[in-house]
Amino acid sequence: MLRRLPDPASGSSGPIHFYCSSGGNAGLACAHAARALSRPCTVVVPLTTSALMIAKIRAAGATAVIQEGASWVEADTYMRLTLMREAEKKGEKVVYAPPFDDPDIWEGHSWMMDEIKDDLDKVALDERGGRSEPEAVICGVGGGGLFSGVMQGIDRHGWGHVPVIALETHGTDSLNQALKRGELKAPTLPAITSRATCLGARTVCRQAFEYGQRKNVKSVVLEDAEAAMGCWRLADDERMMVELACGVNVALCYGGRLEKYLGRKLNAESKVVVIVCGGSNITVEELTSYRQEYGHIEKFEARNEEVPSTQSAPNGSR
Repeated sequence: MLRRLPDPASGSSGPIHFYCSSGGNAGLACAHAARALSRPCTVVVPLTTSALMIAKIRAAGATAVIQEGASWVEADTYMRLTLMREAEKKGEKVVYAPPFDDPDIWEGHSWMMDEIKDDLDKVALDERGGRSEPEAVICGVGGGGLFSGVMQGIDRHGWGHVPVIALETHGTDSLNQALKRGELKAPTLPAITSRATCLGARTVCRQAFEYGQRKNVKSVVLEDAEAAMGCWRLADDERMMVELACGVNVALCYGGRLEKYLGRKLNAESKVVVIVCGGSNITVEELTSYRQEYGHIEKFEARNEEVPSTQSAPNGSR
């Protein structure tokens, strides 16, 4: 967003107004940034966005939060072709803050891998000869901005051989479907049918599609029930609450899923990076309801007595 502000030396004047379309989290980030820059911000979200997330975006400083369309693509189209054009006619200098399809977004996300490398270097130093690179990286995919940034960072550090598991839920699996078809054609999905609506891009950005074709990338799709399980078990094990769009990443760590998709065994010394983000659209009540609705999945999970949440698993799996 800073890069999109006019250079004062250019003599450009007029009110700057940021516009962001989002399933929730990108809009929340845009509102925070716009407030820090003392600029107005309008966020357009689809009708599936929860009242909780809308309230959080407003509280973060958004000038307006508008609901439009069944999914992100309809919300984005309405914002760009209607709201932004009307604002321009009124003399506003509109600035489009894309949620995922932009090189600046990818670059920003890529810095995460710089921090991870620093942490792994410190661990390797403490271990006196331990690995200074991850054995795998787990990343969720919505529109593909985070995934593209992660891959950019991986390239920067020469980790092109490190397995990357790109996670989606059934009903938001636009990357997986595009890879199966061997082409990126919009819209990839006719509709978003998963409850993990923050992953709800019907088509991923082309950069994500290109990264997804690499040999070290494995596209994996899990059910909403598994994503929900990841949410409640992370809460039990790490005292952290996250939404379904993040819980799907965590779910891979339970029931032998990670070793299944990696195709090899791991041990207590294995270093796997799980990107945990997206904790805004969740409440205690929702977490409890997930456990009540999907708790049956624990009956089919491989047990690991060393994991605390094994003892708190519902439906007779204690």
